Amino acid sequence: MDNTHLSAAARDLNPVLLPLALAAAGSTGADIERLIREARQKARRERRQLTYSDINAALTVGQAAMPPELVWRIAVHEAGHALAWTLFDIATVQTATVGNGSGGFVECEMRQGVVQTQTWLNQMIACALAGQAAEKLIFGEAGVGAGGSERSDLARATRFATDAETNVGFGRAQPLLYRSLDEQPSMLSLDRQLAQHVHERLEASERMALELLSLHHAALLALATRLAEAKTLDGGEVRALLAQEMNAAATGSKKAAP
Repeated sequence: MDNTHLSAAARDLNPVLLPLALAAAGSTGADIERLIREARQKARRERRQLTYSDINAALTVGQAAMPPELVWRIAVHEAGHALAWTLFDIATVQTATVGNGSGGFVECEMRQGVVQTQTWLNQMIACALAGQAAEKLIFGEAGVGAGGSERSDLARATRFATDAETNVGFGRAQPLLYRSLDEQPSMLSLDRQLAQHVHERLEASERMALELLSLHHAALLALATRLAEAKTLDGGEVRALLAQEMNAAATGSKKAAP
């Protein structure tokens, strides 16, 4: 699922409009335009004005149609992303949603001024893979939602890992040799050693995500449960819930210590 920036304008919306903005998070402009047009047409057929409830219903129609077990799986997936972004402290979660056009969505804003080392890049890969890692941890296996398109989690993670091996100086073989981004698809198909190194980096980053989520298993479940109930959470609620769970875990550890 994609993770992108939330504009300052969206964060400063009137509180009355904020729930609509959160419900629309992750949808494209074309998707939103189509849904509003359909809602307006429905209101016209019923000979009345378009209302706030009409718009809210249009933006959340996909959520209502999803069976509970699918909502729960997507919530776990997105909670994995949100938890990884937060605990690695490389991005601030702005929105987490279940039931939009892409199934689910975590929208975040990258922290400014972070030193972009190899550790940082591996954490970026881990964050991209944290959704399917959460599914593996909770359900024993991941669904197909992490892949399937150029905008998917697996596609983004593979691009990050390929960057590390080919053009930012972190490669295991010929690290100082720069290779163009435009050549990456053919490079992975033709260079078996490179493909192996990229995959090993992906596996290491997924293990990093699994270890992080396992360590904070209770926080993952708490966030997923809340997201499955609410369908849409703003970043403030995500951060408050995780902080509460972290504090509870730390307090419990202190009480358990001899």
